This record gives sequence, structure tokens and C-alpha cells, in this order.
Amino acid sequence: MVEPKILREAQLIMLDILVEFDKICRKHNLKYWLDSGTLLGAVRHGGFIPWDDDIDISMPLEDYKKFEKIALNELSDTIFFQTNTTDPKFPFDYIKLRSNRAKIVEFHEKGKEIKYHQGVFVDIFPMLNIPNSEFHYKFYSDIFALIRRVSAKSLHTPDGKDMPKIRHQLQNSLLLMHQKGESKVIYGGEMPDVSAWFDYDKIFPLQEMRFEGINFYVPNDPHHYLENIYSFNYMELPPPEGRVTHAHSMEVVE
Repeated sequence: MVEPKILREAQLIMLDILVEFDKICRKHNLKYWLDSGTLLGAVRHGGFIPWDDDIDISMPLEDYKKFEKIALNELSDTIFFQTNTTDPKFPFDYIKLRSNRAKIVEFHEKGKEIKYHQGVFVDIFPMLNIPNSEFHYKFYSDIFALIRRVSAKSLHTPDGKDMPKIRHQLQNSLLLMHQKGESKVIYGGEMPDVSAWFDYDKIFPLQEMRFEGINFYVPNDPHHYLENIYSFNYMELPPPEGRVTHAHSMEVVE
């Protein structure tokens, strides 16, 4: 259990990363939006869910790729740009922005010799557009079920096996369906936890919402987004045993 004081210090460090990321995106006209628990925190709490220990962001694929190219030259030295290229031992396929000012040990890392950067983090996920049809929805759901089986162990894939070649082939099958224009918006498979799909016109145009007193971008209809992620009444606080966290421990090192 992370002490509330340490958790809050870590949340504010992650908020600093988000502020810096937002500035870069506005400078280069890149689209992004708060996702998952971070979006829920904005809607329900006006900031972090009190027990949350990370930040989630999504970007359209084209903007994600542009950010990937400029990040190393734009980010300050307090942030480590983590991919499986910049950090070869990193077992995931999406971008993490890791802080050099605070460390997190996640439950699936407990007791293991970890050889990748373990700063507290902001997750960034690429999003695709696919046609709206029963065939595409079934294909998407089936591919995601397979991706979960061959993805490295994490909070949401406790039985995952790290099989990157097969995983990348499955992700590429989703990428082949990607199209520009109005359609359904889906996760690209780099983050295997959630396989929801969303109406394009419920995400765009993006709007701004306050998160910890600062404006960030969110989907045009946040409730449509959250309803497709969560199967429960997300506006009600879960019981204490349902307040799932990533962190086994946290340490502020600045």
C-alpha cells in the first residue's frame, strides 16, 4: 500500500509530464485526449481518481507517429521517452513517458530484477479508424483476445506470455483495416487491456476539460467514451476492494 502523501507527490510529478506533453502537442498541432482512468478522473473528480497511479492518453495514429519522431528533441531531461527502441528491455509496444524524479514498482514487477526504466509514467496509445460493420467488430474483438494471450504480463494480462513477433503480426492485421475519415475509433493493439470501440463523431471535435485545475483535451462526448470502456456505473465510487492500482510501491527521488 503506497502512503497517500507519496502517491499525491507522484501524481503531481505525472501531472508535470502531462503539462509538458500538452505544450508539445499544442505547439505541433497534434491531437490527443485523456483516456481510461484519467478521463474518468476528469469527469468524476475534476482530477486524479484519488487512488490512481498513472495517466492514460490516446492519440490518432498519424499524430502518435509524429510525436514519436519529435519527442526526443522536445522533452525536457526530467522525462525519459520509453519505447522498446529507446529501452530494449521494455516489454510493451506503446510509448511511456517516464519521470526521472519518482519511481514505481508495479505488482507484476514485485520481486523481479527489472532492467528497464521504472519512473512513474504517462501511457500513450495509438488509435485507429476502422469501418463500422459486424464483420469488423468481430474481427477486432477476436484479434484483441489473441493479442492479450501473447502480451507481456501486466495488471490486466496476468497470464500473458511475451511473444512479440506474433503480437506484432496481430497488430498489423488491425493496422491493415485503418482508414481515414469518419468511422469507428479503436485501440491499435499496442495496449491489450481494453478493446472498446467508439463513434468517431463522439470523439471529434475534441473539447477541453479541467483536470487538476488545468485544461486538457478530452473526447467530445466523454460519457459515450466511458460507457464503452466500463461495464459498471462509473460515476459511483467502487468499494475499497475494487480500487485497483498498478503500484506495489512508489518512491520520490528528487
